[in-house]
Amino acid sequence: MMTDNTFPTLIAQKLGIQLRQVEATLRLLADGATVPFIARYRKEATGSLDEVQIEEIRSQHDRLNELAQRKQTILRTIEEQGRLTDELRQSIDSCWDSTQLEDLYLPYKPKRRTRAEMARQRGLEPLARLLMQQRDPHPEAAARAYVKGEVKDVEEALRGARDILAEQINEDTRARQRVRQTFERQARLQARVVKGQEEAGANYRDYFDCDESLHRCSSHRLLAIRRAEAEGILKVSIDTDNEQCHERLERLYLHGRGACTEQVDEAIRDAYKRLLKPSIETEFAARSKELADDEAIRVFATNLRQLLMAAPLGQKRVMGIDPGFRTGCKVVCLDAQGQLLHNENIYPHPPVSKTREAMAKLSQMIEAYRIEAIAVGNGTASRETERFLQQMQLGSNIQVFVVSEQGASIYSASKVAREEFPDYDVTVRGAVSIARRLMDPLAELVKIDPKSIGVGQYQHDVDQTKLKRMLDQVVEQCVNQVGVNLNTASSHLLTYIAGLGPALARNIVEYRSQHGPFSSRRQLLQVPRMGAKAFEQCAGFLRIPGATHPLDNTAVHPESYPLVERMAADLGCSIEQLIASADLRRRIQPERYLSPTVGLPTLHDILQELEKPGRDPRGPITVFEFDSSVHTIDDLHPGMELPGIVTNITNFGAFVDIGIKENGLLHISQMADRRINRPDEVVSIHQQLRVRVLDIDLERRRISLTLRGLAGKS
Repeated sequence: MMTDNTFPTLIAQKLGIQLRQVEATLRLLADGATVPFIARYRKEATGSLDEVQIEEIRSQHDRLNELAQRKQTILRTIEEQGRLTDELRQSIDSCWDSTQLEDLYLPYKPKRRTRAEMARQRGLEPLARLLMQQRDPHPEAAARAYVKGEVKDVEEALRGARDILAEQINEDTRARQRVRQTFERQARLQARVVKGQEEAGANYRDYFDCDESLHRCSSHRLLAIRRAEAEGILKVSIDTDNEQCHERLERLYLHGRGACTEQVDEAIRDAYKRLLKPSIETEFAARSKELADDEAIRVFATNLRQLLMAAPLGQKRVMGIDPGFRTGCKVVCLDAQGQLLHNENIYPHPPVSKTREAMAKLSQMIEAYRIEAIAVGNGTASRETERFLQQMQLGSNIQVFVVSEQGASIYSASKVAREEFPDYDVTVRGAVSIARRLMDPLAELVKIDPKSIGVGQYQHDVDQTKLKRMLDQVVEQCVNQVGVNLNTASSHLLTYIAGLGPALARNIVEYRSQHGPFSSRRQLLQVPRMGAKAFEQCAGFLRIPGATHPLDNTAVHPESYPLVERMAADLGCSIEQLIASADLRRRIQPERYLSPTVGLPTLHDILQELEKPGRDPRGPITVFEFDSSVHTIDDLHPGMELPGIVTNITNFGAFVDIGIKENGLLHISQMADRRINRPDEVVSIHQQLRVRVLDIDLERRRISLTLRGLAGKS
């Protein structure tokens, strides 16, 4: 990764981060360090920048590199035309704004056969210059000298000269900036339904006659409008005060009141209507879409992070149930490591209704496989299956959890699932996924394309490359924040560990299957293609319970083992005793262990790990129950208070599962007794809360919920 000396300064100014922090981060990235490694183990170098800041530095650096390459292409193109002056080169060299750069390039950009170009070929450029000077009182007389060849009359000569002026005005950076400024202040998004599409576009009827300020238009509204436009339902445009734009251009170009001035004014109007306005409108359409994409991607990334960091049940023997009516419930039993032990179908619900037989089978499986918890998918027949399990009176030693099965069908038909369970069909794989999501949501959900997990907002309408990059970053951050068990992690999960990737992850799993469980982190160096750099990056994020070295099951990096050994030696104890004794740890004086490369941030991290070795940053899991009196939307009435679980968050509100087929909408205006800017200030994915029913629209099957007046009840 090459770093221009200018880049760190520009990045520091853009992000409001100190220059030395940016420079240190770029050096580490250039040396092959990964973002999770830098954030966790190089805090002294970066000034404790977090993963989001480091990713932003990398993103800005990539953007500047692309811009630098674009500048070289532009300079080369202009130079080949023989039109590159020292002043123009200086303007391009000093420009780091992509819009301004393209404005500078526009007059030199190779064009199709434009009206202005044809006029130049007919020799009308001198006439255009004469008009722009606005001194000649008789432009028609001057134009007669150009009536020859393809120019048939005076009007054609003047029209050609105006075409040249219109193109010059369009390519003038001053003119473009003035129109752009007016759009920034006053642009309005306008949408009208296409005639005859009223019925087909019923879902978009809120936008059939839309006229609102572009910069006030929320991202979800803009994405909905653009989707309707793509489907041929709406005709969309971005407009502004055209007369004000024209007046601002007049002040730039007009001086005088003669006939030449009138010709220039006509050229200005033509330039604005035919060239400038369409160009700036396209620019603002693209920019507004990009901002809407960024906001939607931010919401999706926040939701995904919360979902992946949901509390795990841990290594327990779990029964997974994928509920169903006619086809029955698929039941699987897993051991504490998530391995499939048994599967079969039961039919407790109509139309088969073999309830007693189903109870007997479940009781046998629970006893035979010593089941400690049951995971029930939240799809069809979920509530009925919950009630069926309650009737069995399982006792307090077996907890029942409702688990989101969003994306389970995607996983069950995937290559990953086929590799894991080649001898089982999709129903078994789906039930296993539900059970494993309870045991460890992160380890299971990383196998599924994040777009299939159901926590997005217009995810199919945004820039897919940018979306994938962001979601991959979120998955990587979560996996490394939690860490993984080196001896149980799948190759898919290991892929996201810093410094590994698919090839090394497969090699680790193959080595493990051939040589047995890893007993130390150092053993990783025996894995094919595991070099010193890859080991440095990944080692701290891999855990080995029961390892020979006690620090191998912590987030303490191997490079810091000698430091911990010094601490233990200074206290006259072993590392095991240091970990076990709070009194010994309290006697450690971090300042004694400072060095040029190890500062207080790293020392504090080490002491935290010694206090809780291999701690999981995710919180404890809790059982949740819906209101037993509510089964369908018909059971609801305004004013009811119900328990619910947040299933998705958008920038206009949150969707809440209240135990029926339809999720309720908790609009942002109903989330608090105060004004909030974003829903995630109040709620999070899978948060359990109490809501009040505000309104029910039976025709549209919509439920409005509120939290207002319910403070302290969630």
